[in-house]
Amino acid sequence: MIQNFGLGMVVSCILGYFISIIYKYKNSYSKSFVITLALLPMIVQTVITLVNGNLGTGVAVMGAFSLIRFRSAPGGAKEITAIFMAMAVGLAVGTGYYLLAFVFVLLIGSANIIYEKLDIGKSKENEKLLKITIPEDLDYETLFDDILCEYLNSWELIQVKTTDMGSLFKLSYQVCFKDNMNSKAFIDELRCRNGNLEIALSRSLIKDNEL
Repeated sequence: MIQNFGLGMVVSCILGYFISIIYKYKNSYSKSFVITLALLPMIVQTVITLVNGNLGTGVAVMGAFSLIRFRSAPGGAKEITAIFMAMAVGLAVGTGYYLLAFVFVLLIGSANIIYEKLDIGKSKENEKLLKITIPEDLDYETLFDDILCEYLNSWELIQVKTTDMGSLFKLSYQVCFKDNMNSKAFIDELRCRNGNLEIALSRSLIKDNEL
């Protein structure tokens, strides 16, 4: 029993390390999360080993997965995937499926690298997030239509927000520029129309990192 548990801990430690390496590939990360990710298979494997063969195994599995629900920070999509992966490895090792755990990490790690290299889900370079501040007395519905038509292939007003005690509107647009368009000239024309108030043009962010 002790020998099997020790072997399982070694396997979980090794696979946890590889999972942390896979997670770090083309991701931003913190040291604490990477260490947690590396240790998680050992923790889950220990719990499963302690209750293996009992009716409490199912309860332990549910309890292990509930850790995701009670994390203090909102989980990103890649974080959630990595946590599920680490837990699955811990479950496999805890129930004695060492080879399956190795194959699982190998397959998921390879798939992760392949998908990262492909353009699946990648936003187009011409897509931007545009934020414009205007006085509250201007009609934002049609105010910029001619300028937007000149510079953009498409646009969508995704948010209207009041600010400065309701004296200003902040408009957020999801926009797609026409090829070879001058963004500075575009912003200059908008400034003339909105009274030289704040304008922000940034990379399109659709919270692809959150679940």
